[in-house]
Amino acid sequence: MMETSGFGLLQYLQKLSDEEFQRFKKLLRKEPKKFKVKPISWTKIKNTSKEDLVMHLNKHYQEKVWNIVLSLFVQVNREDLSTMIQKERIDKQIKYKENMKNTFQHIWTLETNTHIPDSSYHRIIELQYRALQDIFYWDSEPITAVVSGPRGQGKTIFLRKVMLDWAAGNLLQNRFWYVFFFSVFAFNNTTELSLAELMSSNLPESSGTLDDILSDPKRILFILDGFNYLKFDLELRTNLSNDYRKKLPTEIVLSSLLQKIMLPECSLLLELGNTSFRKITLLLQYPREIFITGFTEQTITFYCVSQFKNHRGIQIFEKLKGIKLLFTLCSIPFWCWMICRSLKCQYDSREVEKHYGETDGLIYTLFMVSAFKATYSRTTTRKNRIRIKTLCTLAVEGMWKQVYVFDSEDLRRNGISETDKAVWLRMNFFQNQGNNTVFYHHSLQWYFAILFYFLKQGKEKHHPMIGSLPQLLGEMYAHKQNQWFQAQVLLFGMTTEKVASLLEPCFGFVSTEEVRQEIIGYIKSLSQQECNEKLVSTGKLFSCLLDNNEERFVRQVMDLFEEITVDISNADDLTVAQYSLQQASKLKHLRLHIQKKVFSEIRDPEDGDLETFNFRKEIVAITWPMICSYLHKLHVLDLDSCHFSRKAIQDLCNSMSPSPTVPLTHFKLQSLLCSFMTNFGDGSLFRTLLQLPHLKHLNLYGTNLSNHVVEMLCSALKCSTCKMEELLLGKCDISSEACGIIATALINSKVKHLSLVANPLKNKGVMSLCEMLKNPNCVLESLMLSYCCLTFIACGSLYEALLSNKHLSLLDLESNFLEDTGVNLLCEALKDPNCTLEELWLSGCYLTSECCEAISTIFTCNKNLKTLKLGNNNIQDIGVKQLCEALCHPNCNLQCLGLDMCEFTSDCCEDLALALTTCNTLKSLNLDWNLLEHSGLEVLCDALNHKDCNLKMLGLDKSLFPEKSQTLLQAVEKENKNLNVVHFPWIEEECQKRGVRLVWNSTN
Repeated sequence: MMETSGFGLLQYLQKLSDEEFQRFKKLLRKEPKKFKVKPISWTKIKNTSKEDLVMHLNKHYQEKVWNIVLSLFVQVNREDLSTMIQKERIDKQIKYKENMKNTFQHIWTLETNTHIPDSSYHRIIELQYRALQDIFYWDSEPITAVVSGPRGQGKTIFLRKVMLDWAAGNLLQNRFWYVFFFSVFAFNNTTELSLAELMSSNLPESSGTLDDILSDPKRILFILDGFNYLKFDLELRTNLSNDYRKKLPTEIVLSSLLQKIMLPECSLLLELGNTSFRKITLLLQYPREIFITGFTEQTITFYCVSQFKNHRGIQIFEKLKGIKLLFTLCSIPFWCWMICRSLKCQYDSREVEKHYGETDGLIYTLFMVSAFKATYSRTTTRKNRIRIKTLCTLAVEGMWKQVYVFDSEDLRRNGISETDKAVWLRMNFFQNQGNNTVFYHHSLQWYFAILFYFLKQGKEKHHPMIGSLPQLLGEMYAHKQNQWFQAQVLLFGMTTEKVASLLEPCFGFVSTEEVRQEIIGYIKSLSQQECNEKLVSTGKLFSCLLDNNEERFVRQVMDLFEEITVDISNADDLTVAQYSLQQASKLKHLRLHIQKKVFSEIRDPEDGDLETFNFRKEIVAITWPMICSYLHKLHVLDLDSCHFSRKAIQDLCNSMSPSPTVPLTHFKLQSLLCSFMTNFGDGSLFRTLLQLPHLKHLNLYGTNLSNHVVEMLCSALKCSTCKMEELLLGKCDISSEACGIIATALINSKVKHLSLVANPLKNKGVMSLCEMLKNPNCVLESLMLSYCCLTFIACGSLYEALLSNKHLSLLDLESNFLEDTGVNLLCEALKDPNCTLEELWLSGCYLTSECCEAISTIFTCNKNLKTLKLGNNNIQDIGVKQLCEALCHPNCNLQCLGLDMCEFTSDCCEDLALALTTCNTLKSLNLDWNLLEHSGLEVLCDALNHKDCNLKMLGLDKSLFPEKSQTLLQAVEKENKNLNVVHFPWIEEECQKRGVRLVWNSTN
């Protein structure tokens, strides 16, 4: 049970005389207000005993009780009691520190692996230590600090050293009285816990009660480690709790602590890897970051020398330095240790050919095999296989359960004896953690878990929790946690012939080809939609293929994709993408997002020093033209939210220009989308692109175009070789003047569909377009002008254009201030039998029922009009009734009518029902966002079930209606198999025709 402060407080109150106790109680009426808590009512404490008062104090003031009592002891002239409490507190803090010092000295000595002297380690982390002290030294307010960096960089080691140095009295002494260290992944099998019990479990006897400790929460620091391996999804929640004593679901306790709902005045120091950093920082309030940078070149030199103890260390360093990829990995302490360890085993065993792995799978395998050979050099492959499989089954069982700490029963169940355990400890596969056992590094557990699938034979029976390889692949793509991606990289990287050649001499046959085929089979089994959902971060797939690095396998995987999305956030992503895309011979549709820093000419200090910045610029300068060289094979290129430099635009332009090696006939591009681009260059790209023989679709939505760039575009459109048919220029900041330039260019072009939505064209711009429409050479069929700042004045020009144009079939004028006056003019044009318009979109045009008489007239006299959208207008009941009467006319040919958000009531339902059963051409009716009562719906539903009703689509949001109305609508859909009742029925079609795109939401 958790100790309370009751007994300790009582022994001090009993030292008060009766007179002092009465004064104490009177002062207690006002004192709590100083601590911003509500006083206990006087009736409760006036005649209470000392024992009962203690109970009231603990109940009402909890962690603030000691501060209140200390203040009151001084006011009743008992400073001696206050001094005694302070001294006892300090004694308890010293005892807690001593206990933590012993605990973490043991952890540091026996369970922490720096493999270098402490003095050298202190030099490596000097900057981070200084940053830590600066963050917490200057501010007495609660702070959240984050220790970040890639996997294996030494974040956990850093935090253990912080804890040890605090307990030893060398760090943050004046800032924190109590520091609690928790590895959160240890809670993976704990469904409920209370923070109070968790803290109490760390407290040795006589080190103080929880209320004592929490009397000044600003003096408490929580160090939380291991979020990358936490199986719970921590996210922004509303069901959080401030009760640290209450037992709650584990994820609620952790989220409440992180989001400063529980113990908000305490400080936090968190270890976050690359994946957990993005997720967890969203929950934090103004986090301060400490980045662990890893080994410098000087440190790697020292490390090699200290590992090999002689001149061979220098030779090893020079060899590693010559292998660029491997040397880069050596900056990560765990990788550096593992690479040096495997090389040392090879030298000690006098192997003639030394192996230097260059991929994750190869490095882990070299490490494991080298250690195995050194220990079991004379053992048969059969015995080695049996022995290693016990380790693999423990690892894979833990992987599926997301367990990283194992007790003796876990080892026994998987066939690992105490003798085996001692050997694994000696080989650095295991390490002790208190009375339990963990793998030497979490990533090593994942390696052995993946190795399980390569050693698995036939129908071996294992723990039912262990899934098949296809199930494992499903988990890898379903989860976003970093460790699942790590497992995916290992799986792909271990399917190589190199890995097999290392494993087979030691363990016998390895089913590499079988695993490869299962991977290909799994990806092939996914539909295109599932691929888009599961492989949303294709950068991870590309990283896995790069780790495999076997051309045949990479090509087999990439040939499964005709469409793929790539999110590039840095130079490394670009390199990884280039390797996979060059093997994608069947790729037809590429969606590319390139973040700002990739082509940036300005160095961000957070991204490293100048040398690193220049090195990455060199990589980009080489890699981007290589990617561009594959683009001519595509049918669709979607450059979504790409941040290009002028040089990058020029590279793209060069790649799209015919050359002796890639003649014009080799270009397959049919559709180009460049939405939300920040730099389109000077527009010369259009001159190159618009001459391509198959390019017919161009969408520049959200990309600002200057008048000069518009002129360059229009110049290319006028070219006789231009085949462009669909031009989507929504939200491009096109002015009235630029609109005039476009109108002139389109007169003799092949463009049939033009979208200028969300541009400030105004009436002047539309007048230019109308002049274009009146020209007999204009072949435009669809014109999208929603949100273009038009008024009824524009309708005069549109009236003339509609009378003279013979091709225009769709006119979108949604969300313009046309009013009834403007629409009446349009209706006059539509009455003319020569008007060919088939679709008119007028949603949100500030219309009233006054225009419905004119609209009703065109229902009966215009044979061509098939679609009319009147949503979001103040049509009301009177207008709807007029429209329904016209729908019932035998000459009405309307097929699609939009009345969403038209402010009519259930009084119209009988009129609508009559129209539904009379107008046999009506196929689609949108009634979304109108308040219809159940009685009205019943009338509508009777009509929908009528044999003469031909409606295929009804726009209604079923979820907004009461349960009985929802049941009624569901019954109609069941009865009428041809009918769909859907919310926002036309939204996809409208966005597609307007070319509307959403701003990219990066997953990197």
